[in-house]
Amino acid sequence: MSPDTPRSRAEASSASTDSAHTQDSETTAPYGQPPEQAPLRKRVRIHHLQELKERGEPWPMLTAYDTYTARLFEDAGIPVLLVGDSAANTVYAYESSLPVTVEEMLFLVRAVTRSVTKPLVVADLPFGSYQVSPEQAVATSVRFMKEGRAHAVKLEGGRRFAPHVEAVTSAGVPVMGHIGFTPQSEHSLGGYRVQGRGAAGDALIADALALQDAGAFAVVMEMVPAEVAKQITHELTIPTVGIGAGPDCDAQVLVWQDMAGLRTGRVPRFVKQYADLAGALTTAARTFADEVRGRSFPTPEHTFH
Repeated sequence: MSPDTPRSRAEASSASTDSAHTQDSETTAPYGQPPEQAPLRKRVRIHHLQELKERGEPWPMLTAYDTYTARLFEDAGIPVLLVGDSAANTVYAYESSLPVTVEEMLFLVRAVTRSVTKPLVVADLPFGSYQVSPEQAVATSVRFMKEGRAHAVKLEGGRRFAPHVEAVTSAGVPVMGHIGFTPQSEHSLGGYRVQGRGAAGDALIADALALQDAGAFAVVMEMVPAEVAKQITHELTIPTVGIGAGPDCDAQVLVWQDMAGLRTGRVPRFVKQYADLAGALTTAARTFADEVRGRSFPTPEHTFH
C-alpha cells in the first residue's frame, strides 16, 4: 500500500496522537521523576495521581501540620500532604484522635495550605464532624474547603459511609476514603489491631469497592494484611494508599514525626524511621542550655553594637 493512502495517513495520525499523549502523560505527572528532579513542577491534581497508578509509579504522602514542615516536604518532592487528625496526638497532646475539633483542625489546615503551592493538601475530617448524616459530612467538608483552603478531605469508614462520600463528591469536594484500622473507631475495633484477616478480607474488599463507586479518588488502607491490600489495589481503578498494608499499594503514607524519628517510646511495626530527629533536637537543646549557663552564648557575632 502506498504511504500516501487515506489508511496510511490515518495510521500515521493515530501514531502521532498516541505519541503526543504518551509524551504529555510523561511530562504532566508531577512526581515519579529521578531523584535529581524531585522538586514538584506544578500543582498536583487528582488526575496526576491517577496517571501514576496507571503507569505503576508509587508515590509518597506525609502528614504536615505547620508551615516549616510543609515547605520542607514540598521541597523534597512529596506530592500529597495530609493534615491528619493524628494532630490530636502530635500537636494537641490528646491521648487519641477522638477529642480534636473542626476548629483545631482548621487552624492547621490553613497553615499548611498557605505554606505550599504545589502539593495536594488533604484534610482529615475529625470524629463527630461527618458521621451523623451525609448532610453533616457535606457541611463540614465545605468548611474545610472554604475556611481551610484544603484541596480534598479524608474520612474514615467503608460501605456504611458510601452515601456520605457520594454526597460530598456530588457537592464538588474530592474525597479520600480510609478503611482497615480506622483510628476514630478504635474502641469499637478493640484497640489497635490488624483488620481484614480471614473472612474479614472479603468485607474489606467490598468496603473499598463501595467507596470507589461512591466517587472517592483514593483509599487509605491502614493495618491490613499485605495480601488483602494487594488484591484491593489490583481490583480498584483508583489509587490505594498504604500504612501498614504492605508494599503493593499505589502509595505509602506515614506520620512525619514517626518517619523522622521524633516520636519517643514504642514505634508501630509498620514505621521506618529515616532520621533521629529526637536525638538531634535533644542534643541541640542541651548544647544551647550549656552555652547559656556557661555564658558562651551569645558571642560578639550574635550581638548588636
